[in-house]
Amino acid sequence: QVQLVESGGGLVQAGGSLTLSCAASGNIFHINSMGWYRQAPGKQRELVASINSGSSTNYADSVKGRFTISRDNAENTVDLQMSRLKPEDTAVYYCNAQLTTIRPILRTDNYWGRGTQVTVSS
Repeated sequence: QVQLVESGGGLVQAGGSLTLSCAASGNIFHINSMGWYRQAPGKQRELVASINSGSSTNYADSVKGRFTISRDNAENTVDLQMSRLKPEDTAVYYCNAQLTTIRPILRTDNYWGRGTQVTVSS
């Protein structure tokens, strides 16, 4: 059973920084890509940043230049370094991974963490 666990959320003042971490565990053969999504109250879940197995990254326009996504393939973790935070960054942030498991059979699926709250005060 694959599990994604997020950590690092919390309350921060506007202009501050925060780093989120996500650890994937289970019978993982390969992680194709990992990413962070966020969902603010009353809004749709949106992609914040993603990174593939070749370390190519993609960012939402709203966070470019402020957020940095990185991964540690050996530990199956992905981090999101957030700086110059704005109140509009307030949301529940979800870790996502497209990965391949090998037991009982080899298959590729998409997994989600439970989310971690990020609140940016003005």
